[in-house]
Amino acid sequence: ADSDYARKIIREDLIVQNALEKKGLRTARFDWARPDVDWRSTRAALFRTTWDYFHRFDEFSTWLDKVSTQTRLINPIELIRWNMDKHYLISLEEQGIHTPPAVYIHAGDNITLEDLHQANGWDNTILKPTVSGSARHTYRLRLDNLEEHEAVFQELIAREDMMLQPFQHRITEEGEISLMAIDGQYSHAVRKVAKAGDFRVQSEFGGSVHLYEPSSEEIAFAERTVAACNPTPTYARVDIIRDNSGQLALMELELIEPEMWFRLFPEAAERLANAIVKTL
Repeated sequence: ADSDYARKIIREDLIVQNALEKKGLRTARFDWARPDVDWRSTRAALFRTTWDYFHRFDEFSTWLDKVSTQTRLINPIELIRWNMDKHYLISLEEQGIHTPPAVYIHAGDNITLEDLHQANGWDNTILKPTVSGSARHTYRLRLDNLEEHEAVFQELIAREDMMLQPFQHRITEEGEISLMAIDGQYSHAVRKVAKAGDFRVQSEFGGSVHLYEPSSEEIAFAERTVAACNPTPTYARVDIIRDNSGQLALMELELIEPEMWFRLFPEAAERLANAIVKTL
C-alpha cells in the first residue's frame, strides 16, 4: 500500500483500539503471521487488515485451524471459512438474496473462455478467482479479447476455482454502495466510484470513496443479507449495486477483513466495541 493509504489504515485501527480501550479492554495490533504471538493469552482476536491472506491462502487456512482453538475469533471461524470463497454467494442466492448471474468453473475443468461465453450467451464479462480480494486476477473480458486472456485463464483454472459474471454496466457510472452492519444492524454507508475508464472501485486502482445516505430499500437489503448468515456477524460490509436489469444486487458480503471507514464514522467504532463486549 502507498504510505498515505497505510497511514489511513493505521489511524483506522487506532480508532477501533481506542473505542475498545474505553470499554476497559486492553488491545494490541499484531500481524496474523507473526510466529511469536501467544494467541492463548488473548480473550479474542478481531480481524482488521489481513489483506495478504488470499496470496497465502494455505498458510492462512492452517493458521486459522490452530488459532481458532486458542482464542475467540471475531468474526467466528465458521463465518470466516464460509466467506473466504465466493461460492458463499450461491447459498445467499438460495436464501433469496439477489446476486448477479454467475458461472463457477472448478479447478481442473477442461473448458475455454470461448466455450463459456458461447454457452451463456455473454459478450461482456468479469472473470475472477473464487478466493480473491483487491481485484486479484480480475479481468474484464469481451469477445474480441478472449484469445489474449486464454493462456492466463488456463493457468489459473489448473489450480483454482474461478467465476465468470456478466459485466454490470452501471458500476462504471454509479459505482458500488458499501453498507456496514454491526451486530446485524445497519450502521453507515459509503459509495465507491471507479476512476474514469476503469471498473474497479478499489482505491489502489484510483477509485474514490464518498459519504452516502442509503435509501430504506438499500438498508433493508443489507440487513436481510446479514440476517441470512449464521451466526450473526459482529461486523459485516455489504457491497451492492443496481444490476443490468435495475434491481438491487449483492456484489460481495465481506465478513473477514473489510475496510469499514471508521475514520469517516468514528462513532461506528463505538458501536463495534459494544458489539464485541457482548460476545466476550
